[in-house]
Amino acid sequence: MDSTTIAHQVASFLLETEAVKLRPEQPFRWSSGWNSPIYCDNRVTLSFPFIRSFIKQQLGEMVKENFPEAEAIAGVATAGIAQGALVADLLDMPFLYVRPQPKSHGMANQIEGKLLPGQKIVMVEDLISTGGSSLKAAEAVRSAGGNVIGMAAIFTYGFALAEENFKEAGIPLHCLSDYQALTEAAIEKGYIPESAMQTLAEWRKSPHTWKV
Repeated sequence: MDSTTIAHQVASFLLETEAVKLRPEQPFRWSSGWNSPIYCDNRVTLSFPFIRSFIKQQLGEMVKENFPEAEAIAGVATAGIAQGALVADLLDMPFLYVRPQPKSHGMANQIEGKLLPGQKIVMVEDLISTGGSSLKAAEAVRSAGGNVIGMAAIFTYGFALAEENFKEAGIPLHCLSDYQALTEAAIEKGYIPESAMQTLAEWRKSPHTWKV
């Protein structure tokens, strides 16, 4: 299965399970303050065994193809924990996960699991927007002595800001599906009318100023 087919299949699954909701005329407001015609929560796919298995298999293939030297998988808390654990189990690799910040009690860990010095790590995330939280987790692994060689995710909005952030961090990013595949699938399957495509394209170009 080629990458374009996978991207459209994953996009269809996200729409089918209502992991993604498209609402061009009644925008959502993200925690960042941005208005958005789209809301994405890929954790919903975990409740559907066939889809969960498909995503696990494709993420696993992505890691093997792009990062054959990987020695462990790290999930980005919280949404990337389950996805990362599934991939690590599939590939028979060690697993750990990274909190947004260290715990305020106990051992005050930010990284849970055994991280070895210089260990080659692939981070697993469910969603990439600007990449800020994902790269913060990667930096925590690097600061603890790990070698982050890449990141694999289910979906990306494909913002230029995210591409710049990952490039600056020196971390290759690979995603199963993206905004273009999602909007195409949404129109093909009748989730939104084709007339909404211009609105979705306008948001994608400048999400921080859209309908402010």
